Amino acid sequence: MRVERIVTSGIFSLDGKDYEVDNNVWLVGDDERVIVIDAPHDAGAIVEAVGGRQVEGIVCTHGHNDHINAAVDVAEATGAPIALHPADRMLWDVVHPGRNPDIELAHGDVLQMGGTLLQVWHTPGHSPGAVCLQVDEAGVVFTGDTLFQGGPGATGRSYSHFPTIIESLRRLFLYMPPHTVVHTGHGDSTTIGEESPHLDDWARRGH
Repeated sequence: MRVERIVTSGIFSLDGKDYEVDNNVWLVGDDERVIVIDAPHDAGAIVEAVGGRQVEGIVCTHGHNDHINAAVDVAEATGAPIALHPADRMLWDVVHPGRNPDIELAHGDVLQMGGTLLQVWHTPGHSPGAVCLQVDEAGVVFTGDTLFQGGPGATGRSYSHFPTIIESLRRLFLYMPPHTVVHTGHGDSTTIGEESPHLDDWARRGH
C-alpha cells in the first residue's frame, strides 16, 4: 500500500467570502485499487492521478466546498461511492443539492475499501461533521482541516467551534501513537508527536 498526494487549486467559499486555496488530495492504495480522500476543484487532475485503477471510494473529511466540489464528477467518472459524515449535509447540499452522498460516516466505523482499512474518527470543531481517517497499518492519519502543521483548523466561520476542535484533538492525541504521520487537507504533513505537546498552548491562545 502507498499514499500519494496531488494538489489542486480553486476557491473556498463560506459566509459570503471567497478565498483562493491549494488543497491536498490523498490517494491510498496500490497498483490496482485506490481510495480518494477529498476531491476538490479539478476532477480531471484527480482522475488522471488515479490512472487505470479502480476507485473503491471517495471519502470526504468534511463538507466545505473546497474539499467536495469535484466529488460528484470523480464519482461519475469512476463509479465510486461518496462517503461523508451526515452532520455536514447542510454544507454538502449547498454544493451538490441534487446528489446525496452514498455512505454516512460515523465515529468508530471501519471502512474496508479494497485492501485498505480506514478507521473513522469524528472530530468536530472545524465543521460539525469533520472526520479524521486513520490507516493504522500505514501509520498515517488524514486530518482534513482538523489538524495542520502548527495548529488546529480555523474555527472563525459558520458551523465551527474552537472549544470543540480542541476536545477533538485532545482525544486524537490521547489515542494515536506519536509516530503517526499526519496528512493534512492543506500544506505540509507532520506527526502526532510533533503537534500534541502544543495543544494547551493552542487552547490558551484561542485559535
